[in-house]
Amino acid sequence: MAVVYRAVQDPLGRTVAIKALKTSAAYEENVATRFEREAKSLANLQHENIIHVYDYHQERGAMFIVMEYVQGIDLYDLLDKSGRLPYDVAAIIAMQVARALDYVHYRGIVHRDIKPANVMLSRSGGVKVMDFGIARDTSFGDLTEAGTGIGTPAYMSPEQVLGDKLDASSDIFSLGVVLYQMVTGKKPFVEDESKSAMHKIRLEKHAGARTLNPDIPRELDRIIDRCLEKQPRDRWRSAQHMVMALERFLAKHVEMNHHARLVLFLRAQNVITDLEAEEYLNPAALGAGGSVLAQPNMQARYVVRTGLAAHGIMLGVLMLMIGLIHLAPLSDTPTTHIAAAGRAAGKGTLRVDASPWASIAVDGRPIGVTPLARPIELVEGQHAVSLQHDWYVPIQRTVTISATGEPAHIAIDFCRDGTLAAGKQLPADACPPKAAP
Repeated sequence: MAVVYRAVQDPLGRTVAIKALKTSAAYEENVATRFEREAKSLANLQHENIIHVYDYHQERGAMFIVMEYVQGIDLYDLLDKSGRLPYDVAAIIAMQVARALDYVHYRGIVHRDIKPANVMLSRSGGVKVMDFGIARDTSFGDLTEAGTGIGTPAYMSPEQVLGDKLDASSDIFSLGVVLYQMVTGKKPFVEDESKSAMHKIRLEKHAGARTLNPDIPRELDRIIDRCLEKQPRDRWRSAQHMVMALERFLAKHVEMNHHARLVLFLRAQNVITDLEAEEYLNPAALGAGGSVLAQPNMQARYVVRTGLAAHGIMLGVLMLMIGLIHLAPLSDTPTTHIAAAGRAAGKGTLRVDASPWASIAVDGRPIGVTPLARPIELVEGQHAVSLQHDWYVPIQRTVTISATGEPAHIAIDFCRDGTLAAGKQLPADACPPKAAP
C-alpha cells in the first residue's frame, strides 16, 4: 500500500524515512483512513522500542508520514541471512518487542501484525516495532467488519483467524510465533498439501521448539509454549508478565548489556563492520585487547561454566573418597579400606516432581528447574533439598539417598502445600481449579 523513501529533513539536516501512500491505494477510503490513523496513533507514542513519527503531510491527494530512520536490518532479512538465532539473542529481541507491546496495550492499541518484517534491529543494538497500519486503536472506531480476519496468516492468533474481536493476548500469540521462528528457524504452523496454516493455528498443537533445537533451555521453551496456547486466557496475562519471564531467563544466560550482545551478533553476521561495532560498544564491553572480536560467545561461556561445575563436583567426590580412605583406622585390614571406599562412592537417585514448577537446590548447589530430564544422581547419605517458586515461600526437605534401596522421591504441589510469599499476589491462572470428584 505504501513505499518508503530515505530523505533529509531541512533545516534540521537529519535523516528521516518518508512513508508515502501509493496513489492507487489513496482512493480507497478504508486504506486512506487507516494510513492517517497510523500517523495519529504513532504520533502519541514515545517509547524506545517503537518507531517515532515526526510529521504527517497531505498534498494534492498524496499522503505522507515522516518518521524516524533506523539504520540496520529487519528481523525478516536477518532470519533469511542466519537461519536461526542464538537463543539468548532471540530472547533479547522478544523482550524488547514485548516491552513495546506492553506500552501500546496500556494505551488501548492492539498491533495485529507482529511479524519479523515489522521488527527492526538498529546497528547500535536497539529493537524497534513498526508498521501500525492495521492496528486497532480504541481512540478510533474499528474499520474491520466482524468476522473478518486481518493480518499475516502464519502469525495470526486463533481468534484472529476466526475474525473475533481482538485484545492484547492476540499480539502475545503472534510474538510467540516470532520467538519460535527465531530459535528454530521455522514457523510453528506451516501450510501443507492437506491443511492450511490457519487451520493448524486454530486446531493443532505445535511441535515443541526443543524437538527442533535441543539446545533451547527448558525455561525458554515453556515461555514460548505459554504464548502459543489456543485459548487467550491460558497465555501470559499481559505483555508485562512475558517481559518479566524473559528478564528472569536472561539474567541467568546473558552477562552483558543487551544492546552490546545484539551488536556482537550483528557483527558476527557481517551486518556491521568491526569499526562500527567498536563505535557502538562501551569500551568496558570490549575484550582485553580492545577489539570487539575478543568478546566470547555467551552461549559458549555458559557451556564452559556448566562443564567446569561438573568437573568440580567430580573432583569433590574424588577428594572425599581419598579423605575417607586416609582417615580410616590404621588397624583396618585392606578389605575394610576397600569397603569404606565402596560405601563412599555409592550413589543413588532422587526424583523431584513440583507443580506448577520449582527451582531445585541440593545442599545449596543449584540443580535446575522442573521438570527435569532425568533423576538427580547423589552420593548416598542425607541431603538438604530446597524447592523455590517465585510466588511462594521456599520449601525445605531432607532426603536419605541409598545406593541399594529404592530411589528417593519428593512430590510438592505449591498450590496445595505452599505458603504465599509476603507481598506476592498469585496470578488468577497460576493454579487451575481441581477437577470435580
